[in-house]
Amino acid sequence: MTRGTLRRAVRLLDLDPRRFALALLLGTLALGCAVALAAVSAWLIARASQMPPVLQLSVATVAVRAFGIGRGVLRYLERLVSHDVALRGMTELRTTLYERLAAARPETLLRLRRGDLLARVGADVDTVGDVVVRGLLPAGVAVALGAGTVLAMCAFWPPAGLALGGCLVLAGVVAPAIAARAARTTEQRALQSRADMTATALGLLDDAGPLLVGGRASAELDALRDSDRRLAAATDAGAGSAAIAAGLGQLSVGVAMLAALLTGVPAVGAGLLSPVELAVVVLTPLAAFEATSLLPAAAIQVQRSRAAAGRVLALLDAPTDPPATDDAPGQPPLVATDLACGWPGTPPVLTDLSLDLRRGRSVAIVGPSGTGKTTTLLTLAGLLPRQTGTLTLDGHDVDHLDRHAVAAAVVVGTEDAHVFGTTVLENLRVARGELTATEATDVLARVGLADWLVGLPDGLDTVVGPDARTVSGGERRRLLVARALVSPAPLLLVDEPAEHLDPERADALVTDLLNDPRGVVVVVTHRLSPLAAADEVLLLGAGRVRARGTHAELLRTVPDYRDAWARERGSD
Repeated sequence: MTRGTLRRAVRLLDLDPRRFALALLLGTLALGCAVALAAVSAWLIARASQMPPVLQLSVATVAVRAFGIGRGVLRYLERLVSHDVALRGMTELRTTLYERLAAARPETLLRLRRGDLLARVGADVDTVGDVVVRGLLPAGVAVALGAGTVLAMCAFWPPAGLALGGCLVLAGVVAPAIAARAARTTEQRALQSRADMTATALGLLDDAGPLLVGGRASAELDALRDSDRRLAAATDAGAGSAAIAAGLGQLSVGVAMLAALLTGVPAVGAGLLSPVELAVVVLTPLAAFEATSLLPAAAIQVQRSRAAAGRVLALLDAPTDPPATDDAPGQPPLVATDLACGWPGTPPVLTDLSLDLRRGRSVAIVGPSGTGKTTTLLTLAGLLPRQTGTLTLDGHDVDHLDRHAVAAAVVVGTEDAHVFGTTVLENLRVARGELTATEATDVLARVGLADWLVGLPDGLDTVVGPDARTVSGGERRRLLVARALVSPAPLLLVDEPAEHLDPERADALVTDLLNDPRGVVVVVTHRLSPLAAADEVLLLGAGRVRARGTHAELLRTVPDYRDAWARERGSD
């Protein structure tokens, strides 16, 4: 992994240095209270055994209570401040990531599974932010507290203080280094396994029906089990080193106490150290190592956050579209010449496509399943990179235009577009934020959802389930078409708007789209009956445009088209 990955990700968190310093101070004071509590308690117990007047113990008694209460209160305040710092940083990083993804080229997102993308913008960003609370702060507190405790111990008995310092280095530097070395590769594997599990599990939950029908559910379950096995194996691989690191921490405590005893007992005999001070010197290390006990886990968290930062930065560093060279006019023509369409890294599914989409043109793309209709639509929309040929918008190469400029000119409605778990109105406002309730009602009526809207308990304010799971397939499809229709973009591209609809409603909807007032429309459909409304019909097959012309011309000259149209009318 590239050096400096985690430092760069932490900079993107844009941490408030004053809040971070406050969290560090509170954390140091909280554990300082624990150390002071141990030292004062040791003194109080040892001194009380000598049966002194009670008044000589009163100050120590109050101090024990103060340090006990202070530890809990300061710990609570430290948690409040440190988590506030971390959560603000996560929000900043996630906002930056969303902004960069909005400007990224389409292939950046298309090459990722939805679950993997969700893991990167969700869990991975959280893991990067966790380094603040579980990595940086524990390390800073341990350094400050360790130095203070060693100095205090040296004031009582220098040999014991020096021994404590060496043991703190063993527990706070050597042990975390061992844990970090093992975690460096282990966490990378574990993080990828967790991401694979998220992607596969989300796919199974979202598409259980289609996976079962397609016979792929068993393969996906096997992939989920494999991810779980790989995650378990990665965790087990680091268990040995983690155990060694934990063991070194406990060994350090014992060595520090033993060194204090071996050097302190002779000092008491020589009159260099009082018996009460010996108790303080021996028992204080028990609390001093509380800070270093967190450092092996902190080292592992640093490695985990570094791996997550690499995945997040891979999205942040994805190429973006260059600035637009010119402002497009209100009705920019979209022109394809000798276009080859296909997914990146695969052979083209369609070649030699030439199409001129200007004001007043409505085009229908038809053909059997698997002939590349959807791929062609996505390529025309600029969402898939063309393989060969040219694609221009208002005379400018689409690849040289800013992504927002293309999105402002071309709206594409796909079958698998996301429906958000919010109200019907807000789902439509995804395409145009200032959409009014009246306009929303009109466009829903236009796509045949007037009766559906009337039947909703709260009308436009009714909340649909995640990805419209509370509505039927046909209602979901028409809701997506309505969202495309309210977009102000002058070029409308729609994929299979008539799916899940009865023939009468399907034909009415396709006819309405082909007659859309914006005048530049491309519709991919299996329905042939309503295509008399199209200015041109493209029949795809065998990786090329088999025939093109008006609906009437294709009925007259293409037997396959005529037979499919007749079968459709017969089945209706």
